[in-house]
This record gives sequence, structure tokens and C-alpha cells, in this order.
Amino acid sequence: MSSKPSSPSRRDFLRQSLVAVPAVSLLGTSAIAQTQSGTTAAPAGTAGSGYSPRYFTAPEWEFLQAAVERLIPANEDGPGAVEAGVPEFLDRQMEAAYGHGSLWYMQGPFVPDAVPTLGYQLRFTPREFYRKGIAAIDGWCQQQHKQNFAALPADQRDAILHQLEKGEIKLDDIPTATFFAQLLTNTKEGYFADPMYGGNKQMAAWKMIGFPGARADYADWIEQPGKVYPFGPVSIEGAKS
Repeated sequence: MSSKPSSPSRRDFLRQSLVAVPAVSLLGTSAIAQTQSGTTAAPAGTAGSGYSPRYFTAPEWEFLQAAVERLIPANEDGPGAVEAGVPEFLDRQMEAAYGHGSLWYMQGPFVPDAVPTLGYQLRFTPREFYRKGIAAIDGWCQQQHKQNFAALPADQRDAILHQLEKGEIKLDDIPTATFFAQLLTNTKEGYFADPMYGGNKQMAAWKMIGFPGARADYADWIEQPGKVYPFGPVSIEGAKS
């Protein structure tokens, strides 16, 4: 189902994202399962409506906004990650069971370079991993570019994110490809999750792809591929678009 046409690049990204990250129920990642603009990063505190981070420091908050803005930039099809409230989603997860690794097995042995099929093998909880990883990346950016990541132009941020994804940037104790994968996964989660978790403001991501949300009465539309779903989404808490 689709509510309106979207660009091939955005369409492909959303298709791949939804296969890996169902919008309502996520397993083993964030706490959901548990309870191309060229602008610089938005200033701290702009994600969401006056939201102030509870866990992330000001430099960490600026990094997150600058990074997720490049992972899901705004375009004519829909809002970017910052407008959708992804940084707020991430901050709230850091204070939840997910951020503390409360439901994870966190005993050794730890294997930083473990193959992905073995799952998470680091000694850091998610909140520790973000804190340590952001500081290390900002330190690397200071050495290479004399500025923190958030202060760099969009094209440089894109290049650094690509380097992180490929593991080409080497940092002590931080496998950068793993950090990038964690950030990208959590960004997708925040973008598509139910708004009760802080992201997907006004269910904008759901409206963009024609997803009905928590509606219980759309079975008749499942077998009508390509037909526009005529009703807006509904959140778990009952809010309607």
C-alpha cells in the first residue's frame, strides 16, 4: 500500500527498513519490544517540541541530530529523522531497559569483531556504547578536521558516516562498523515506531508510506496491492492522523 508516489531512493530505503524493522513490534533491539539537504545540524534541543535530553549531553545531542539528519534527510516525500523526533526516541531509550541492557546477557567473553550472526558481543550497554562512541568519533573529527562531527558540512558528515559503515575509521575499543549499524538500526526504529516512544511525530512516517498503524480493521486492504489505503493511521494510544 502506498499513499503517494515517492522517489526511488526513498522508496528502496523504506522497503529495506520495513523488512528489518517492523513499525509496531521490534524484537531484541530498542525498548519497543521491551515495555538530501545540505544544511548543518540543527541546534541542540530542536528535536521534538521543546524536548530536552535526559541522558545525552549537549555535544552528544548535537552529534545525534547531525548524524540522523544525514541518515534520513527530509525531502518532498516526508520529514527527516530530526523532524520526526528520532533524537528524542534515542534519548528516551537510553533511560529505558534497552539503554541499560537490563534484559541482555552482559557477561563475558566479549568479542569486538564477532560476526553479525552471533549478535551483540561488546561489553558496553547501549547507553555506554553511544557515550563512548560519540566521544571517540568527535575526537577523531577534531584530529582530522579541527571540528566536532556536528559542525562539519553535510558532505563531510556523509563521507564520515560511509567510513564508519565500512569500518575504515579505527578507534580504541569502538568497532566503528558496529557503532554505525547500531545508530542506523535505532534511527530506523525511531522513525517508524509508534509515536508513544518519542519518534514518528504525528505519525508522519506511517502516513508517508500508507501504513495503517494500530488499526484493527484493514484486513480487506491487505490483498489489494497498489491500491491507496483511504484512512489515516492510528497509534497504539488511539491518536489519529
